Amino acid sequence: MPRITVIGPHEARTIEQLERCVAAEDGAVGVLCADGHVGYSQPIGGAVGYRNHISPSGVGYDIGCGNKAVRTDLRAEDVVADIPRLMDEIVARISFGVGRRNDEPVEHPVLDAIAAADFAPQRQLLDLAAKQLGTVGAGNHYVDLFADEEGFVWIGVHFGSRGFGHKTASGFLALAQGLPFDGRAREGEMDSPPVLLAVDSDLGQAYVAAMTLAGAYAYAGRDVVVDRVLDILGAEAVLEVHNHHNFAWRERHGEDELWVVRKGCTPAFAGQLGFVGASMGEDAVILEGVDTPQSRTALRSTVHGAGRAMSRSKAAGKLRKRWVNNVRDDVTAYPSEAEALAAPGATKARKVLTRVGGAVDFAAVQRELREQRIELRGGAADEAPAAYKRLDEVLTHHEESVAVRHRLRPIGVAMAPADTFDPYKD
Repeated sequence: MPRITVIGPHEARTIEQLERCVAAEDGAVGVLCADGHVGYSQPIGGAVGYRNHISPSGVGYDIGCGNKAVRTDLRAEDVVADIPRLMDEIVARISFGVGRRNDEPVEHPVLDAIAAADFAPQRQLLDLAAKQLGTVGAGNHYVDLFADEEGFVWIGVHFGSRGFGHKTASGFLALAQGLPFDGRAREGEMDSPPVLLAVDSDLGQAYVAAMTLAGAYAYAGRDVVVDRVLDILGAEAVLEVHNHHNFAWRERHGEDELWVVRKGCTPAFAGQLGFVGASMGEDAVILEGVDTPQSRTALRSTVHGAGRAMSRSKAAGKLRKRWVNNVRDDVTAYPSEAEALAAPGATKARKVLTRVGGAVDFAAVQRELREQRIELRGGAADEAPAAYKRLDEVLTHHEESVAVRHRLRPIGVAMAPADTFDPYKD
């Protein structure tokens, strides 16, 4: 197996990050998928197979971030006229954004597991986990409705383990520096070497247990959100596709048993289905892994999205304090409260953190989505289609290792409002 497999074109810095991670252990191997870009320590879109180590920095802060999609028994033609109301109800019943709590608390076995966690410090996070179970982050996290080529409605969601996973990851990065779990770890540079834990050490075993529990919490959260959307639609699921893409598994590749640390990298073993979203205005896909030489050298990996084409700050601009009003179609961020209230129909104004001077005209994006009959709730310029590569072009580099089984056309997109920013996104 090659030491490093690079799929598609990439900037040198992204490849150097993968090389640095692989060089940290003799015999390690790595892959960079076609949606890859620079991440913290390990590139997003990358997977590294270690023989004797696991990497908290590789899995990242949003442990268990992933996608779930379900095909429903509804026909798109029967609900298309009702999509605006349905999207309104989705954003009314599901909480989006930083630190948000679930307005409809749920009971779930994963909370019992956290209360009795093998890694004792996680038990102290039970209250946070209970309050956030079934909430969605910000950034590129979403709850979408789609129509497939046969006319059936799909639900697709993307998010991870919220504050529970973030505090778990932060705690282990602190422990790796000799600090207590609730200590403040020294943050390294983006191109820092990977943080590695020997799997057979007490700390390594504790991380495996804690990561696994955070992954179970992420799965549960996506299940809760999808079930709530099914209730809103009055529909039943007839097919489910569910994957993590920020996680580490013990996997066999050829004759080797490896801990494969995936960051923004979807597992795609032969016959395994995966849901991969594009940007807010483009088709998503259901992929199936196939057994080919490319698949084997790529550690059975594929993309988790289209991959960024420009940074968030370039797309959306720099953070500034601005004012917005309560007029639904007025997306302007005004420099003063008086100007926000002077707009026709405005009766209220509030101060927000927003971005100015970006390369993307988000008002134009919103108009284009309306013309495509895509109902958008929330979102911001940094998630606009122009900020991403084209998914179809990215997938051409993986056509030997995955097959497209369904194309999903977006009809409703729900994301956090533009004035929220999420530390848990991948």
